[in-house]
Amino acid sequence: MVRVEDAIVARLESHGHKFEILIDPASADRIRSGEIDLDRDLAIDQVFKDARKGEKIGNDTLMEVFKTTDLKEVVTAIVRKGQIQLTTEQRREMLDRKTKQIINIISRESLNPQTNLPNPPNRIAQAMEEAKVHIDPFKSVEEQMQVVLKAIRPLIPIKMEKSKIAVKLKGDAYGKLYGDIAKSGYLQKEEWGNDGSWIGMLEVPSGIMGEYIDHLSNKAKENIEVRILKQ
Repeated sequence: MVRVEDAIVARLESHGHKFEILIDPASADRIRSGEIDLDRDLAIDQVFKDARKGEKIGNDTLMEVFKTTDLKEVVTAIVRKGQIQLTTEQRREMLDRKTKQIINIISRESLNPQTNLPNPPNRIAQAMEEAKVHIDPFKSVEEQMQVVLKAIRPLIPIKMEKSKIAVKLKGDAYGKLYGDIAKSGYLQKEEWGNDGSWIGMLEVPSGIMGEYIDHLSNKAKENIEVRILKQ
C-alpha cells in the first residue's frame, strides 16, 4: 500500500458532490484500464469529501452517484472521469518515466529503413525535443505512440515493422523456452511435429528480432532451429 505522504489526490465533482481518493501516482494508467489492486493502489480504503480533512463520503451518496458502493468500481470511475492533483515533482517524475517508456519502445520496435538498424534512443529523444512533442503523463503509452511517430518522422527515417520467424524446439528446449515465448505475446501459431518437436510461428518487432533470436538460441543451445520467414 502506498504511504499517505506519497499518494496523490484523484478528485471528481458530480451531482453536487465532491469525491476524493488517495492513490499511488504510478497507478493511474492501470486503474483507468480497469486493472486495480486496492491494497497496492490506495493509501486509504476510503472515499472522502475532503481527503486532507479526512471527511468521508457515505454509502448513500455513493449509491446516488455511482449506483454502487463497490470500492473498485467507484475508484475506477473517479480516476477515469475526474482530475488528478500532482505536485510539481510528482508530475516531473511521471512525465520523465512516460517519455522514457515511449522512447524505448520506439527504439526497440522500429528500424531506420536506410540502415536497416534500430534508431538509438538518444536520437529519438532528440527528434522528440526538436519536434516539441508534448507527452501527457496521464495517457497510456499506446494512446501516444502514433502522435509521437507522426511528429518525429519528418526528422528521422523510421519504420515500424514486424518480422515473422519460425522456431523449432527439440529435446528439453520446449520446457525451457515455452513460457518465455508465450508470455512475449509474439506467438501466432503453434503445432507439434511428427518427431515430437514443437514448432511455433512468431511475429516479432523487427528492431529486436536479432536480440530475440539470440536470447532463444543462448537458452536452448543446440536444441533450436530458427528460420526468418519472407514477408
